[in-house]
Amino acid sequence: MTSIPQPSTLFAPDVEVRVSTRRKKTAGAHWEGDRIVVVVPSHLRGSARDDMVEHLTRRLTRHRPHLHASDAELEQRALQLGRTYLDGVAPSSIRWATNQTKRWGSCTMATREIRISSRLKVAPPWVLDAVVVHELAHLLEPNHSPRFRELEARYPRRHDADLFLEGYHLGLHMDGSTGTTDDA
Repeated sequence: MTSIPQPSTLFAPDVEVRVSTRRKKTAGAHWEGDRIVVVVPSHLRGSARDDMVEHLTRRLTRHRPHLHASDAELEQRALQLGRTYLDGVAPSSIRWATNQTKRWGSCTMATREIRISSRLKVAPPWVLDAVVVHELAHLLEPNHSPRFRELEARYPRRHDADLFLEGYHLGLHMDGSTGTTDDA
């Protein structure tokens, strides 16, 4: 039986295996663009190598669920979330923004445009959803009033997402050598 090669996708990316004579005990994996590169010790062969590559590949794809999510996919998700939690509210546009380093998202009331920080492409889907619901709620209530809080609280994992984002923000701003935040 011949198998037809499938195009790489976010959850089944191309995998390149590199053999290293310098590695003695450990294997490692990282993303290079749209593909996963797995570096294995030269002595690791056969099914042991295959198992290691599969394990590391599975681990990496699990932690980058939104890495390549397009603006169109983000828009579809926002429309679904608006229908589910906010009585069908929809933005005029929503897209990933690479220049948002201080906020997770922003909403312009005058144009009904929403921008989501591209830093959230690696966040779990429920965290991204919470941020999108937050920004959609601004289309109904421009400030953080009690009514706004009621609207965003319709998303059931709002509190969990806030906790995740606090930790993620802290991790993004840690100085690895001293363990202190870089904005302290």
